[in-house]
Amino acid sequence: MSEPIPVDTMTDIEARQLQRGIRALVRRFSLAERSDMSCCGMTVAQAATLQALADGALRLGELSKRLGIAASTLTRNVARLEERGFVCRVGDPDDGRAQRVALTDSGRRAAVDIALQEIGFARSVLECLPPGSVTSTLSGFNQLLSAVRRATERCCPGAYDHLMTEIPACTTGGCDE
Repeated sequence: MSEPIPVDTMTDIEARQLQRGIRALVRRFSLAERSDMSCCGMTVAQAATLQALADGALRLGELSKRLGIAASTLTRNVARLEERGFVCRVGDPDDGRAQRVALTDSGRRAAVDIALQEIGFARSVLECLPPGSVTSTLSGFNQLLSAVRRATERCCPGAYDHLMTEIPACTTGGCDE
């Protein structure tokens, strides 16, 4: 059995609490996504692909980067979504040799259904918070996300940009941008 990692300071204790809390949140939201997606008859990766295409057609390379998945995984997901009639390939107006992946009408409807399920789950979480605490909770959460982005940029610049498109990029100090 391995030895526990020593905890020397209050900062270490707080860091471990943050780590455990984030791990629990990630696991819970992943389970919620898996549960919700199984209702739609698709994997989480396929649902994420539909959501990424909701703003418009993308080349496979752009889509792979936005989703943070390997091209081979994306190719399989796109093929399955094509079989179901959710996506199609269209010519790239900027390069006649290239193709983009786009949502079909049924793909747009599926993307909306997925978004509604996710909003419903998030709403149910917010309803469990004490009255009057939603604004402060979301403010603190946004501060945490900005700090995660700053910390990530120190070791892996740009690595998680595809996951944090709505969080301001911060390079120094606090993040009030």
